[in-house]
Amino acid sequence: MARIIGAIATSHTPTIGFALDANKQADPVWKPIFDAYEPIKAWLKEKQPDALFIIYNDHISSFFFDHYSAFALGVGEEYPVADEGGGPRGLPPIKGHSPLARHIGESLVADEFDMSFFQGKPLDHGCFSPMSVLLDRNPDWPLPIIPLQMGVLQFPVPSATRCWKFGQALRNAIESYPEDLKVCIVATGGLSHQVHGERCGFNNPPWDQKFMDLLENDPIALTRMTHADHATLGGAESAEIVMWLLMRGALAANAKVVHKSYYLPSMTAIATMIFEHDAEPMPAKVAEAHRAHMTHQVDGIEKLDGTHPFTLERSVKNYRLNKYLRDLVIPEHRALFKSDPEKSFEQAGLPENERDMIRRLDWLALIRHGAIFFVLEKLAAVSGVPNPAVYAAFRGMSLDDFQKTRNAAVTYGVGGKETQAKVEATGK
Repeated sequence: MARIIGAIATSHTPTIGFALDANKQADPVWKPIFDAYEPIKAWLKEKQPDALFIIYNDHISSFFFDHYSAFALGVGEEYPVADEGGGPRGLPPIKGHSPLARHIGESLVADEFDMSFFQGKPLDHGCFSPMSVLLDRNPDWPLPIIPLQMGVLQFPVPSATRCWKFGQALRNAIESYPEDLKVCIVATGGLSHQVHGERCGFNNPPWDQKFMDLLENDPIALTRMTHADHATLGGAESAEIVMWLLMRGALAANAKVVHKSYYLPSMTAIATMIFEHDAEPMPAKVAEAHRAHMTHQVDGIEKLDGTHPFTLERSVKNYRLNKYLRDLVIPEHRALFKSDPEKSFEQAGLPENERDMIRRLDWLALIRHGAIFFVLEKLAAVSGVPNPAVYAAFRGMSLDDFQKTRNAAVTYGVGGKETQAKVEATGK
């Protein structure tokens, strides 16, 4: 089974990435930053983890307030670098460990954490700033990640206690994964800083040192503090430190720090820590029971004929197809599909079998393949096919025969004025 080998805590200020990209490694102002990461790089080389679970927060680069989640877990297969306003950094995309991510997500939901999941989103400096100094690329990244984006910028934010409990659930999730993997948890953010308002530039080095000491020796004390307490001591943006507490919750009570550094060059305290996690492995029977707990809500659903639950596995496997069909809500994409579908297929990189199903409007084949119904609604609307005709196709019936099974023989679709007349005509 998978096991946690330890954890890394690191600031994620963009100055780290800037200094690296500007070749400031020998500059006296920046050199202490790079020196602090050398022991961590050596530790990673010694421990040889198979995957990194990275806790970070996006800085309104890929996540915006039109949909802002407390806990968003990346379950995709690859993550590019975000453009934060001046173009993306010259770093390659990094692979995700999708099977482990999906397992973790299912476990957390079973433990009643209300997760959201993302794919295809670029990651900003919250992730890539420390990653770019922790890992050497030759030319690609040496190992995959599972990113957890925490919404700490818009209140209400999950409490310190909630983050601690999340960490405890994360440990069960990782250790119950059946494959033999070594996982390192990386918590980013902090420490003391404030980057807005009249208090901008606030730092508190004595508190930063005490926080790191409490994180190792008495993390429960940190759970008793409110966000206002943390902001008073560390500045408003130091709310990020709950991500360090989440990491600590996933470790054994006796986890020990084997490396620690602290440096304050400008606006943000840059700190690093390595925790070694020497814990008893989860017993096989406990892991088996936990996996059963993860699936008990859907056990038996596979016995329902003609039912195709849209799982995280289906979502990841068919992300490109579902995105292509969902994007029919975009006028430009919709227009290209209607005028030159082959060109739109080519631009999206759809394989021939998916192109064929779309050309033939083979609704049942698309569902069985992994499309979710609600993107098929959009394809139907664009194609002038009423919803009842799609339902009839699922059942292998004519539209007239299907309508006889309904209380009212109505025709409708989800399209607006652009397709309404065509749907009505087709449904007659």
